[in-house]
Amino acid sequence: MIGANDHPQPIACHMRTDEIAPTLARLFSELADGVPSGGGGFVLNSGDRGLLKSLEQLSAADASRSAHQGASIAAHTQHVRYGLSLMNAWAEHGGNPFADAQWDEAWQVREVSEAQWNEIRHGLGDEAMRWTVVLQTPRESRGIELAGMISSIAHLAYHLGAMRQIDKAMRGPTEGTFLPT
Repeated sequence: MIGANDHPQPIACHMRTDEIAPTLARLFSELADGVPSGGGGFVLNSGDRGLLKSLEQLSAADASRSAHQGASIAAHTQHVRYGLSLMNAWAEHGGNPFADAQWDEAWQVREVSEAQWNEIRHGLGDEAMRWTVVLQTPRESRGIELAGMISSIAHLAYHLGAMRQIDKAMRGPTEGTFLPT
């Protein structure tokens, strides 16, 4: 994710998020929690359980595997958790929590025990829940802040896709298993 000081040119606008807050929250929630039971997904297919429930399907050993010497699912999960913790810190306290962010630490996660895996997954769930509340709550927002809010959705979508490439147990519905919308 891009922090406020990482963007080369400031985005010079101020706006209230009243009209887009429900959409931001819905898109983020769909990725994190899955498509609502009545269908109607915008990003995921009907019946897709989303990131958090997909991660529940994995053991610590599964989460510790990587593909092609890349990052493990546990590392991706910790990275997303950390990014959301920074977004939540910004929303709760203001300032620039990205200025001294330690992004590399999350990528050091390789093998995890069941206890560590549970802590990472539950921590991600807590941060995602808090961030969904932030997204759905109208607020005054500078351009760079709005860009960060929107990019949190794209960032989550990217990592969900990356994790699903590492372990097929995380993938969404396959042909013939879609729920009717």
